[in-house]
Amino acid sequence: MSNEQISVVKEQLLSVFEDAFQHNGFSEFRVEIKILKRQQKEVIIHYGKQHRFVMDYMNFSRSTGKTKASPSQKLVNIKP
Repeated sequence: MSNEQISVVKEQLLSVFEDAFQHNGFSEFRVEIKILKRQQKEVIIHYGKQHRFVMDYMNFSRSTGKTKASPSQKLVNIKP
């Protein structure tokens, strides 16, 4: 999971939060993270629509928050 991948997911989370906060009524959203095969995780953002991301995580360092991912690793946005 590269910092670029994490940034894309964070930007989408912030966008959903801002939309929910600005809504003139009740809003809710939730985030679901699933462990997949091949050292990947799927991040699902539920908010009326679903924004799905599959991310590699095997080389992620918790202590530094940085990744050792190769440039060929890409974020996959699965559109429902």
